[in-house]
Amino acid sequence: MITRLEDFRAYNLAMDLGEDVWNSVQEWNKFAKDTVGIQLVRSVDSIAANLSEGLGRFHYKEAKNLTYYSRGSLFETKTWLTKARNRKLISGEVFIKYIEKLESLGRMTNAYINSLGPRKDSTC
Repeated sequence: MITRLEDFRAYNLAMDLGEDVWNSVQEWNKFAKDTVGIQLVRSVDSIAANLSEGLGRFHYKEAKNLTYYSRGSLFETKTWLTKARNRKLISGEVFIKYIEKLESLGRMTNAYINSLGPRKDSTC
């Protein structure tokens, strides 16, 4: 059972991806940043934010629900990355790199969701 953020591989990958995306968006022009960039950064940052919030919750049902939100943000991030690629804001190579990380993160997130259940120390 994961109890610390430092041991949470999905969270750490989500944090790294968020920083990579942030660095890419920083190079865009103002219009691109204000339209696609803000949405992309918010969605990718939401993945890690919801994973960490869920880990901090006592009840497994809350943790699972927040992890579902994280997975939703993962899918939203795929949409914004596709728009960024289609609008030539990121290269096809960068797009593939980010999508591969998201797919790995998606597998980790699904495995984590499946592992969540009543804690042995829980009275629920």
